[in-house]
Amino acid sequence: MDVRVGVRVEGVVQGVGFRPFVHGLATGLGLSGLVGNDAGGVFIEVEGAPDRVGRFLDGLRTRPPRLALVERVTTRELDALGRGGFAIVGSDASGERRALVSWDAATCDDCLREMRDLGDRRHRYPFINCTACGPRFTIVTGVPYDRPNTTMAGFAMCAPCAAEYQDPADRRFHAQPVCCPDCGPSLTLRPHAGEPLDAARAALADGAVLAVKGLGGYHLAARAADPGGVAALRSRKHREDKPFAVMVPDLEAARALCDLSAAEEELLTGPRRPIVLARRRPGAALADAVAPGNRAVGLMLPYTPLHHLLVTEPIVLTSGNVSDEPIAYRDRDALERLAGIADAFLLHDRPIHTRTDDSVMRTFRGRPLPVRRSRGYAPEPIPVPAGRPVLACGAELKNTFCLTRDGRAFVSHHIGDLENHETLRAFEEGVAHFRRLFDIEPELIAYDPHPEYLSTKYALDQDLPGVAVQHHHAHIASCLADNGADGPVIGVAFDGTGYGTDGTLWGGEFLVADLRGFERAGHLEPVPLPGGAAAIREPWRMAAAYGVPDDLPVARRPGWAAVTALARRGVNAPPTSSMGRLFDAVAAVLGVRDRVNYEGQAAIELEQCADLTETGAYRAALDGTAGFTVAGGDIMDAVVADLRANVPVPAIAARFHNGVAALVVDAASRIRSETGLGTVALSGGVFQNMLLLDRAVSGLEGAGFDVLTHHRVPPNDGGISLGQAAVATARS
Repeated sequence: MDVRVGVRVEGVVQGVGFRPFVHGLATGLGLSGLVGNDAGGVFIEVEGAPDRVGRFLDGLRTRPPRLALVERVTTRELDALGRGGFAIVGSDASGERRALVSWDAATCDDCLREMRDLGDRRHRYPFINCTACGPRFTIVTGVPYDRPNTTMAGFAMCAPCAAEYQDPADRRFHAQPVCCPDCGPSLTLRPHAGEPLDAARAALADGAVLAVKGLGGYHLAARAADPGGVAALRSRKHREDKPFAVMVPDLEAARALCDLSAAEEELLTGPRRPIVLARRRPGAALADAVAPGNRAVGLMLPYTPLHHLLVTEPIVLTSGNVSDEPIAYRDRDALERLAGIADAFLLHDRPIHTRTDDSVMRTFRGRPLPVRRSRGYAPEPIPVPAGRPVLACGAELKNTFCLTRDGRAFVSHHIGDLENHETLRAFEEGVAHFRRLFDIEPELIAYDPHPEYLSTKYALDQDLPGVAVQHHHAHIASCLADNGADGPVIGVAFDGTGYGTDGTLWGGEFLVADLRGFERAGHLEPVPLPGGAAAIREPWRMAAAYGVPDDLPVARRPGWAAVTALARRGVNAPPTSSMGRLFDAVAAVLGVRDRVNYEGQAAIELEQCADLTETGAYRAALDGTAGFTVAGGDIMDAVVADLRANVPVPAIAARFHNGVAALVVDAASRIRSETGLGTVALSGGVFQNMLLLDRAVSGLEGAGFDVLTHHRVPPNDGGISLGQAAVATARS
């Protein structure tokens, strides 16, 4: 006897070819029924033999389309109707909105084959797409995810595209951005005339800097092997040292530049297409100015049809902005702001609704380690415990926000540093867009207690009950949420600075924490921060703060005596326990970097110069009983002693990293002996240092600890909003 079952599928199931997939699955099994979209996801009614219905339900869960994320499949029994055929019915926009929006996906192989086929009507069309690929999050304006709720609404489909769109057997069935050269977006190149793509490639070959409109904003491009072009881009963009990303045409070109692991290749070639930081090959054909003083290169493969058509050799592809400004994404704004940087503009007329930077990833022990989570990942939800809806406002730097509802955390795309009006406006617009898109009315608002953060001021201006979450507790809570854990754990939070509960600047913290709260079990011994923010820009000031001898080369810096006096008297020198500032101090003492042009530069270059074969380690004492302090001065004394003994700088840098890893193990072991806890969570921007992370995890595992690290949100402040949301939920 036949049965009829009502099915609801929740997750990322709209705009990814799910209805055609359901249609094909059902008809292939000889089942009748219907499928449609609504505000909650996908609804299905299916009728047939019980065993075939069971196989159908299994297929929904185990064989969904490439971009689908099936979170939940629920069923209910219905009365059998005895009707034949299976239909795809119209969308229902009524009801509570729970449908999820897909991330932007790289061009699929089927579309690439068509684009390269001389006989295909979309031959060399830079906006080809289907249900398996193309723009999603950056063009969507509302739900359900139908064409009128995207920036493609202004492009009326021609008859052939409409036929594909309406054919359940076609892979473009209800592909909302579907288009072709006759009805879709088109390219222009300013100020040049003629065929845009050929002229753009010629301009790059001639050494020009090209502005390119992409999925989530504008990029600036130059030939990566051209020293003059890369130098011009650096000079005009006012980006002195920070590495540029490089887009290569294919995996073979990527392998020619970097030694790639299997995990790195999987990230490079997958549908999300982030920038992947990989180890540079000696003699790689790149201009020195692409990534000065860096062993790694940020590689990415083309992820739009336009990129596939444009990129025939490695090109620098960096955010379309002047340093410290948000990426340009509106055409008029881009033409004005980038006019002094770009020699030409490759434009198209498909509007971008949400500004979205490229994601940046590393790999650690075969798993992704996010550095920046944005295009290709946002707004994919992260499972969290269910609770009251929360808006978490994140930190000041590398800002993201997070909205939660019904056990889902929607961490935003990368917003950036909230240091100017334009970025703050992007933050506010992003919050409003997410609230509309996911129909979330927050009942709580979570924020960092630092009184000067713009994200905090925004939170305090809202008419919502507030939950202040200490910065380093948020880091550890972020790592817990990232791993689906509740705690308690031993939390190690190392970063630049964060506002402590005692009003001082923390950053080298050992916590006992769960999602509800924390205790400060230990910390790096505080030292002065002479000149406040000036000490972050000028690491030599931190060398003075650590009291290194006046006869070292670093002490020849003009102003050394005055800064030393500031540190000694504590005038304009707030105390800090920051591990990031200890890295700065060591980099300055070793002559690696005494003034930075971007955040973390001194620590990054210190890691880059370390001798990876060195096994020695500088040890630091753990002093005190109820709340210990780590004597960072012990490590600095050892650095100075080896420097005076003419030990090579790479060996000293390695011994320093090994010493910090050792103190992580020593501190965790001490806390375990007092609490019985055997799991350690590592978070904070310092743990983007792969040498430190590898040595710390190896040491902890060797000492019998379970170790949690990040793999879905960054360990830096880009993950803070998730931690804030998790804490607010646990406390509510």
